[in-house]
Amino acid sequence: MKIEKVKKNMRLYEDSPVQLKCMGNVFEIRSMAYPSTSPIRKLDKDYYLELSTGEICEFKHNDRRTDNLTSIAQSLKHLREYINTNITDPLKTLFITLTYADNMQDSEKLYNDFRKFNMRLTYYFNKNRLPHYEYIVAVEPQARGSLHAHVLLIFQTKAPFLPNKTLARIWGHGFVKVNALKNVDNIGAYLSAYLGDMELHETMSASDVACKGFKTVESVDGQGKRKTKAIVKGARLKLYPKGFRLFRKSKGILPPEIKKCTYEEAVQEIGNADLTYEKTIKITGDEGEVHNVINYQYYKKQPETQTD
Repeated sequence: MKIEKVKKNMRLYEDSPVQLKCMGNVFEIRSMAYPSTSPIRKLDKDYYLELSTGEICEFKHNDRRTDNLTSIAQSLKHLREYINTNITDPLKTLFITLTYADNMQDSEKLYNDFRKFNMRLTYYFNKNRLPHYEYIVAVEPQARGSLHAHVLLIFQTKAPFLPNKTLARIWGHGFVKVNALKNVDNIGAYLSAYLGDMELHETMSASDVACKGFKTVESVDGQGKRKTKAIVKGARLKLYPKGFRLFRKSKGILPPEIKKCTYEEAVQEIGNADLTYEKTIKITGDEGEVHNVINYQYYKKQPETQTD
């Protein structure tokens, strides 16, 4: 099977059937030339139901590295969607990085340490009458093998001020960095870039990552400072081991809302959101036969600016 981006985008009509995915201030409209008529229904990660026969079959898992890269990339997409769905006002969010003083490489230990950190942080918030938060935590591997966590604390009101020293004491394992996100336009893309891309100097120190295809980008950090750096897009994906659980979230984190409707209805629902990106991909088989053509349109509303 081959998936490729085509130069000319697929034309959509008012009555074209589409899927609208609502993710806070971000919207995705997806349209397929040939609507999906999948002959199977997935039961879990190992088994699926053959709808035509009622037979339960087992998936054939593949250990190829390319499959792991695809899985991690898909997890990053899901993470980005959760972030965009639950964060519509950057002023109501804190971005915290938790690191270890030593070269800690055990992801289960990191998540266990985070669980204990979250319990202590909740106690601190309750004791000081600070507002309730939901969280999303994601793990980032470094070129030297160490792991650290990126945490988003999401509030219903303006995020409270938390001193680095206080958080470092509650964390207890190493350095802690707190960033406000008031100058970040797309938090989902911002964090997923952290987890997928690598700066050129870090790539050069990673023996298992090819140092090629880098580009220079300009970004604005949490303090509003402009920074220019050379990155290798997607290079960090190769550092994630097979079966790695990229992120976790609290119970109050909402999934994207997905609707099936016409293109006209989708455009009406997103209102004055701006079209930010569009692409069309073609899926072909080994013999060149076209399985489907899929168009994606991404829209974004201006973020909220008022806080309670």
